[in-house]
Amino acid sequence: MSDTPPTSLEAAIDLFFEHYQQSFAELITPYDPNWPSPCELNHPQSHCAEQPQICWRPVKRHPDTDDFRGLERALEMPIHPDIKTHYGRYWAANLEAEAPDGHVSLLYLWNHQDSERLIENLVGHAVACKHNKTPFSVFFACTEPDSELFLTVNNTTGEVQVEEPGKKPIGTVCASLAEFYQRLVPAAEQ
Repeated sequence: MSDTPPTSLEAAIDLFFEHYQQSFAELITPYDPNWPSPCELNHPQSHCAEQPQICWRPVKRHPDTDDFRGLERALEMPIHPDIKTHYGRYWAANLEAEAPDGHVSLLYLWNHQDSERLIENLVGHAVACKHNKTPFSVFFACTEPDSELFLTVNNTTGEVQVEEPGKKPIGTVCASLAEFYQRLVPAAEQ
């Protein structure tokens, strides 16, 4: 995306969001009146009869936000700082991108309830990892729409890995999430 790589994950995420907004001037997502977000702009629009849509924009979150404090206490282990940065940097809808190995759907938090739901899912994931004797990792992206594979950050090493639910990681994609973000190109929804 850039000739000069960002020096931090925060800078890499900021640059990706900047490029995304330059590539797609109007960001639209399905509107749910029961799922409000600080990202929402204006009022919902009915582009089709089935589902109203709403324009949105990423909103930078407060830098001291720590959605993972309770999870860390419950699991009795720290959550890798890259995961905290990925989920804690912006309120946003999920975004699509092309990575060197294919299409990805990056997962973000839309609102506070979404944050609570993520933590609940991660508690279940941690239990499954312990049961399956696999290293604890935190998912942050889905791969191709017809694939069960997803991308995670290894909670111990910070490496970006590709995984299949309930199984050991298939392989390492990048040494860090910052490196992964630097390789992304904004893409349209598939």
